[in-house]
Amino acid sequence: MALASDHIRATVVEATEFPDLSRQYRVTGVPKTIVNGKTEILGAVPEETFVEQALQDIKTR
Repeated sequence: MALASDHIRATVVEATEFPDLSRQYRVTGVPKTIVNGKTEILGAVPEETFVEQALQDIKTR
């Protein structure tokens, strides 16, 4: 999504290299995507599901 839009920013973090962040965001599996610090998507999900869940935060504003 970040490649498709300048309005989206993505950061990839290696959980084992940043244990403090892993604890902060309670990473128990990968991939784990966190959107706006609230919405969490855990695991590999179909693209349609991922986009729907990622946009969930925007819809509730």
